[in-house]
Amino acid sequence: MTGKPAMSMGERMAVKEARTVSAVSIMSYNIAHGRGMDGKVDLERIARVIESAGADIIALQEVDSHYSGRSGYEDQAARLAAMLDMSYSYGPNLVKPPLTPRQPARKFGNAVLSRFPINYAINHPYRDIEKPPDDAEPRGVLETVIEIGGTYLSLFNTHLSLDEEGIRSNILDLIEIAENTIFPAVIAGDFNAVPDHPEIQKVRSRFLDAFAGVGPRESLTFPSRYRDEDGIGTTEPAARIDYLFSKGAVEIRNARVIETSASDHMPIEAEFVIPATAQERLHAQMIG
Repeated sequence: MTGKPAMSMGERMAVKEARTVSAVSIMSYNIAHGRGMDGKVDLERIARVIESAGADIIALQEVDSHYSGRSGYEDQAARLAAMLDMSYSYGPNLVKPPLTPRQPARKFGNAVLSRFPINYAINHPYRDIEKPPDDAEPRGVLETVIEIGGTYLSLFNTHLSLDEEGIRSNILDLIEIAENTIFPAVIAGDFNAVPDHPEIQKVRSRFLDAFAGVGPRESLTFPSRYRDEDGIGTTEPAARIDYLFSKGAVEIRNARVIETSASDHMPIEAEFVIPATAQERLHAQMIG
């Protein structure tokens, strides 16, 4: 699930710089397999959004890997990583056999891009619920451990179910998994639930919401604001369902929604100040 293991020039620069930077910029972005509000699939447009934002680490949801003709059977995580000169990890939750023999399996899930080295990645499937809807798809959380200079960060990237029972079950699993890390943690993803939802409140009781100080109207992420070419059809963001949560960050600042119609979700980004004590905890655990 971890791609591009060799360290790129960008990563080597990032390791050197990480010893002097005080914050890491993290983005969460549901890219809808690159399909914009104009109905066009354009992965290069997604890459431009990410590059313009300047994020160091990006949690992506709804990422295709050889999935279907809708995305040209492309490995989207690998292509985005190559375009942005980043490492990546990929966690498929929906896996289908290829349409023709000797072709890659068709996959759909979450991905992480990072300009810092990825040391470890594992995808955790969420448990099945007793009576899932007929159209329910498997869900999970991609755990990625990222080395930032002399410290480590655990990033948990998820896309929750659409139905209420699924969300409740997913949240139970997510909290259990995320609280098990020894490193500072950031949870990112599309939760398919608004801030006053009881399950979002459960997460907020254990993790700090990066947008806690941002006004409700400035936090809306779905659907993306868009006006068609004729200027007749328009959409306006109506809900906040995309989140960044943290435990162990010294400070969270500059949380914002990035306005773009490259997907039906608008990406969110915040800076997290990560303490330089994770390396010491790891060392103590190894010798303890």
